[in-house]
Amino acid sequence: MTLDAARAWLAQDPDPVTRAELEQRIAQAEAGDADAQAAIADAFGARLQFGTAGLRGELGAGPNRMNRVLVGQATAGFARFLAEREDAPTIVVGFDGRTNSDVFARDVAAIMAGAGVAATLLPRALPTPVLAFAVRHLGASAGVMVTASHNPPRDNGYKVYLGGDDDGSQIVPPVDAAIADRIADVAASTSFDDLPRADFAMAGDEVEQAYVRATAAIAGTPAAEPPTVVYSAMHGVGSATVRAVVAAAGFPAVVEVPEQAEPDGRFPTVAFPNPEEPGAMDLAYAAADAAGADLVLVNDPDADRLSVAIPDPDREGGWRQLTGNEVGLLLGWDAARSAHGQGALAASIVSSPGLQVIAEAHGLDFSTTATGFKWISRVPGLVYGYEEALGYLVNPGTVRDKDGISSLLRVLTLANDLHARGSSLADELIALAAEFGGFASGQVSLRVSDRSRIPAIVQGLKDAPPAQLAGSDVVAADDLAAPEHGEVGDILRLTLADGARVMIRPSGTEPKVKVYVDAVSTHGSPHERIHAAEQRVEALKEAMRPLLG
Repeated sequence: MTLDAARAWLAQDPDPVTRAELEQRIAQAEAGDADAQAAIADAFGARLQFGTAGLRGELGAGPNRMNRVLVGQATAGFARFLAEREDAPTIVVGFDGRTNSDVFARDVAAIMAGAGVAATLLPRALPTPVLAFAVRHLGASAGVMVTASHNPPRDNGYKVYLGGDDDGSQIVPPVDAAIADRIADVAASTSFDDLPRADFAMAGDEVEQAYVRATAAIAGTPAAEPPTVVYSAMHGVGSATVRAVVAAAGFPAVVEVPEQAEPDGRFPTVAFPNPEEPGAMDLAYAAADAAGADLVLVNDPDADRLSVAIPDPDREGGWRQLTGNEVGLLLGWDAARSAHGQGALAASIVSSPGLQVIAEAHGLDFSTTATGFKWISRVPGLVYGYEEALGYLVNPGTVRDKDGISSLLRVLTLANDLHARGSSLADELIALAAEFGGFASGQVSLRVSDRSRIPAIVQGLKDAPPAQLAGSDVVAADDLAAPEHGEVGDILRLTLADGARVMIRPSGTEPKVKVYVDAVSTHGSPHERIHAAEQRVEALKEAMRPLLG
């Protein structure tokens, strides 16, 4: 059956690259090649599921891959949903620098227009935050961003936003299921060639310029001698927009990493285009050494995440990459001091519990959400939100999604203010520990080649959680997918007698099981607090490794 499905797919595939690959694979499979048969079974035996993250997967032919046919089906289904939702719907479409992102984006715009949805395509490869901004700025009914963010080079994706009452946030249930139903109807009844197409509008530079102005407005005043900053776009689309925002805010130009400044979907200098991966920041550190820099700031390829590194002579190489939680707490403390007791802070459930302590100390509301900015962005009265995976929402009045460019500017502003006082981000982390306690966090990840293993690993730990970890009793093991815990997600939360916390979940975007470890200490000096919490995190990480198999 899968060979029949492959032949039927071949008949409608408009992409010469995927057509050629599929033709060869079909011929090999028909000749009895077991590898080709297995590859076809994988590509045609299932379908990429449309969910709250839209679509994301490896490029290639078949319904279980990202390709023009799948994108066309998704778009036609989404168009039906929009037409049912409102009269005269509109959409804005953006794309990043990954392989085929521009091709997919043009298909989205043309098919939307052909279905009666007035479509506007952004003029070139731009950051995801610019598309998220454009949905609100243009008053669009919806937005689609063609990106796979920080996934491996062979991946691409389709990210969906809604306007109107959703205010430019990503989709959440039950909308995802409703769209998925309409996509399934299209896939079952309509060939790619038969999907109507029509002309669409092209946006000019005004949308990006408006984003630049709105983002630059959140900066402080540069000091007389601001810190020297090295920046990398990691072969993504952040560079031009970051340069424009930094200039509009009045800061000196960042020193770019030249090898990674231009969009390149091959990501030739990194094993994985994700700042969290080992070695991904090495070229930025080398550039920082050459420039005598005070700070390293790195976006992921679609510029919705931000990594921060600071000088540390005690570390090998002389630089320390801050964790997402360290940056999240620094930005949260910064936001809390500016909120004057009004509004709410929010963090995903796997992020540091430290943000709640900061919120309560400043008289602010606090919300813990399920993972993902689709939830964080919807918190009432939000002034700041973050998740530990390098995602920060510092300007919810402008963008209702994580934004690696506005957060870069807030980090730069904070570093600038500290620099003017003879201080630094490192000193601010010590001050935070003195004020609220030493919070530390860490991760253990298991990457698998077979995604089907992931549910069994997580379920096995739920069925038989450890009674003790690294010398401390596990006093609670909570399945957060259960109704009594609010059905937050497929997460196992282990609470330890010493106040530490361990959380295990499948990644929503990568073939990984992720373990999040958090510990806190309020005893001793700030340095002693941080050291004690870090030591506890390392002990718990080691205790978890064998439990993942």
